[in-house]
Amino acid sequence: MAKSKSVFFCTECGYESSGWLGKCPGCQSWNTFVEEKIKPEKKSSGGNSFGFQGVHVQTKASTVREITADVTEREETGIGELDRVLGGGIVKGSLILASGDPGIGKSTMMLMLSGNMAKRKNVLYVSGEESAQQIKMRADRLHIDAENLYIYAETLISNIESEIERIKPDYIVIDSVQTVYDDEIASAPGSVSQVREITGRLMRIAKGMNISVFIIGHVTKDGGIAGPRVLEHMVDTVLYFEGERHQAYRILRCVKNRFGSTNEIGVFEMREDGLIEVKNPSAVMLEGRPENAAGTAVVCTLEGTRPMLLEVQALVSNTTLANPRRMATGLDYNRVSLLVAVLEKRAGYKMCDCDAYVNVVGGMRIYEPAADAAVAAAIMSSYRNIVFPQDTVIFGEIGLTGEIRSVSQAEKRVTEAFRMGFKKCIVPKGNEEGLRKTLGAEYLRNIRFISSVNEIVVKTE
Repeated sequence: MAKSKSVFFCTECGYESSGWLGKCPGCQSWNTFVEEKIKPEKKSSGGNSFGFQGVHVQTKASTVREITADVTEREETGIGELDRVLGGGIVKGSLILASGDPGIGKSTMMLMLSGNMAKRKNVLYVSGEESAQQIKMRADRLHIDAENLYIYAETLISNIESEIERIKPDYIVIDSVQTVYDDEIASAPGSVSQVREITGRLMRIAKGMNISVFIIGHVTKDGGIAGPRVLEHMVDTVLYFEGERHQAYRILRCVKNRFGSTNEIGVFEMREDGLIEVKNPSAVMLEGRPENAAGTAVVCTLEGTRPMLLEVQALVSNTTLANPRRMATGLDYNRVSLLVAVLEKRAGYKMCDCDAYVNVVGGMRIYEPAADAAVAAAIMSSYRNIVFPQDTVIFGEIGLTGEIRSVSQAEKRVTEAFRMGFKKCIVPKGNEEGLRKTLGAEYLRNIRFISSVNEIVVKTE
């Protein structure tokens, strides 16, 4: 009987080594190698109907002129926000990974998707974490009763492949990829080798049979997808669920999409009857905004192609600590610390004896530097106890010398601000020429252009 051998894998990139290494040669990460026992592969004289195992069929290379590229066919899911994130719908034969924190709504979203698609197609929902009865209870709560929706509670990949061959579904949902295993691999489900093998076989199902496959992935305590980093490289689309379990709103963000734009987001509200689409996020995020309160400012940020108005709040207070506290929620902590330093150096604000807390309302997170001006305005407003005008939107990137730099797609941001009822916009001076060419006089008369952080309070008083 052949003996199994030990192999070491990097949990970040999947690099394989015969011995333990402190630093991974592939991704340069430290202390990421784990040991797994691998059984020798069994020889197979044939393959199943999918062609996943057995004899490999050799093909020939074709010139680019010989290959016909048809227009990518998409099918709408019936969930508008999800279609927006995917780029217009589901591409046939695509492999899509959905990930997020426990309890944030991944399984609920996938079951809602399955119910919608099962109205006209065959859908196989494979669960490795819940029984069929538990899924039925959730389906009843979501009012899902589709004849073509098949529920299968199984974790062995060979059994799942046999059921796929029997049902021949058009769409497959795997919940979750960390629970599915191959009995030919000695390591436990969820290990590096198991996740890599299972994902590879699901990818061959998707591409070989032109079936769209959704797989749900767990996350680590750091927020990354559990398993090897190669998992994200293998799939066509990566979706992340963001938000707090104790808050009502959920953000579905696309970080990779081979068939559309990245960084698109969809906004949902978690209710008893499932995830409800939020078609106008700007109005929702500004709901309940305090009036005549110092330390608040509104910014128009871009999430993919969607402009969104978000409220930034700041609280600056005197401290008795030797090292004043800096806290950022929804923003990069280092970026906020940099802006505080710029205000102290370039605008004369004495922040060395003050605590500074900055928060983006609604559980949203802002990644782009266009929010710098709004963060600075909120901090300055709180520091001087001056109310920033309620009807004004401000955006712009701040440099280390205190200059306000131009941002992309300023026209779309200004248009969204005026559409939501705001009367004024404070915009970087570098965007003036472009806006004067594209906007009418009724917009331009309500726009103020600034070039320095020192002009923010002057222009708003």
